[in-house]
Amino acid sequence: MKILFIGDIVGKPGRRAVKTKLPSLVTGCDIDLVVANCENAAGGYGVTKEIATELLNSGIDVLTSGNHIWDKKEVRDFIDDCDRLLRPLNYPPGTPGRGSVVARTCGDRPAAVLNIEGRVFMRSLDCPFRAASQEISDLKKASKIIIVDVHAEATSEKEALGWYLDGTVSAVVGTHTHVQTADERVLPGGTAYITDVGMTGARDSILGMRKEGVLERFLTCAPNRFEVANHDVWLQGVVVDVDEESGLSRSIERISLHIDD
Repeated sequence: MKILFIGDIVGKPGRRAVKTKLPSLVTGCDIDLVVANCENAAGGYGVTKEIATELLNSGIDVLTSGNHIWDKKEVRDFIDDCDRLLRPLNYPPGTPGRGSVVARTCGDRPAAVLNIEGRVFMRSLDCPFRAASQEISDLKKASKIIIVDVHAEATSEKEALGWYLDGTVSAVVGTHTHVQTADERVLPGGTAYITDVGMTGARDSILGMRKEGVLERFLTCAPNRFEVANHDVWLQGVVVDVDEESGLSRSIERISLHIDD
C-alpha cells in the first residue's frame, strides 16, 4: 500500500497546491491513501468546516492537525461530527474531537492514522509516548497499517518517538516546523521515519507567512498579526510504501513539487 502524507497546508496558496497537484500525484505514484496536516489551512490559523470539507472533497482521506486546531472557535462545533478530521490524541479527556481513525482505501482496505502532539517547547499535555502506545494497541485490532503524525517542535522529541514506536507502526512522520528535513529512512524495526514532512504553501515566506510581518515581530517584539504569503508555492510531503501483510514499511520518499504562480 502506498500512502501519501502532505505537509502542513498553509492558507489559500496551500489549498490551491493540493487541488493542482494531488490528482496527478495519486495517479502517478499509485497512491492508496492520502493524509494531510490542515491546522494552518484557514488563513494560516486553524481550519473551518468549509475548508475541511473542501480538502476532503479534493481527494484527501484524513486530515491531521496540531496545536493550532483550536484557532478557529467554530471547530468545536463540528469536529465531533467529522471523523476524518483529527486533533492530537493526548489532549485531556473531554476535549472535543478524536485523535485517531481507521480509514478505508479505495479498495476498502483499512489503514489507521494517529495524531499526537509533543510537549517540548509546547504546551503541557498528556505523555505522547504513553498515549500513543496505548492507542496503537487498540488500533492494531482493526488495522496492521498505522501512520503516526507527530506534531512537535523539538527534533529530539520526534526522533525519540520514532525510535520508541519502531516496529509497532508503519510510519512516524513529523509536522509543525514547516521545513522539510532530509533524514527520511526506514528504521531497523520497519517503521518509516522523517523529522518533518515540510510545508504546502509559499516558500517566498517565513514558514508560509509574509516575511515583513515576521521580521517586524523579531525586531520589535511587539505583537502583530501574520499574513499568509502567496508567492513561490510548493507542495511537500512523503510517499510511504507499506507491506500490507506485516504493516511495516518498505520505503519512504520525500516529494517537493513547485506550483506555478
